Amino acid sequence: MEKNFDINENGFSIRCKLYYGKDLHDLHNIVIATYGFGGNKDNKAISKFAERLISKYKGYGIICFDWPCHGKDARNKLILDECMTYLDLVTAYAKEEFHADTIFNYSSSFGAYVTLRYLNTYQKNPFHKIAFRCPAIKMYDAINAGVTEDEHDKLAKGKEIIRGFDRKIKLTQDFFDDLRDHDVSKEDFLDYADSILMIHGTRDEMAPIEVSREFSENNVIELIPVENADHPFSNPTYMDFAIQKIISFFGSDE
Repeated sequence: MEKNFDINENGFSIRCKLYYGKDLHDLHNIVIATYGFGGNKDNKAISKFAERLISKYKGYGIICFDWPCHGKDARNKLILDECMTYLDLVTAYAKEEFHADTIFNYSSSFGAYVTLRYLNTYQKNPFHKIAFRCPAIKMYDAINAGVTEDEHDKLAKGKEIIRGFDRKIKLTQDFFDDLRDHDVSKEDFLDYADSILMIHGTRDEMAPIEVSREFSENNVIELIPVENADHPFSNPTYMDFAIQKIISFFGSDE
């Protein structure tokens, strides 16, 4: 089952999508699922993950939401602090409105970066377990790699450049400066290590696995490499493998 709803808090209106089984009032466990830059809450990979998780375990719901400036979100300037605010508000909503006993986090690419930055900035971990697929740990490097010299000139002059797929996202120099100044790969996540699982493809050109290897070693986090998988895990076999590993990780307490 699926349900769209909005969270209206602190002047924000967060567009959300909930996946659940037969009973909307029997969601003891909620997974907050986030995606990569330029995506939206109707993410196919998350939909597939939700279908598999719900079919295996009862009492689970999955919430996906539109990041600021993504999907149907009303904001028009991407600010990373607001991304973390969205994550915090959705997490709080899952606890308060659905009365979930346990909150999980499943994030990929840009969503993984925001989650790591959230943990470091807020100095709290509301998630029982966290699974990262193809995390863009060095998000600045990942997005800056595609910026041309002409675009850098525009940014330096206070102008915006456009990125995105279905929806075009305006980026400013402030956005890039913020990413550069908050390199989560340099932060310490040892306190959260036991609750984190990372899965990364060996042929990821956008977020190289070498970064995840170093990060996981420095923080004693389990990393599962997937041979020949690219950044989006476009091969269904590799995606099925990743989903199976994450579901097993989340359900290991069942």
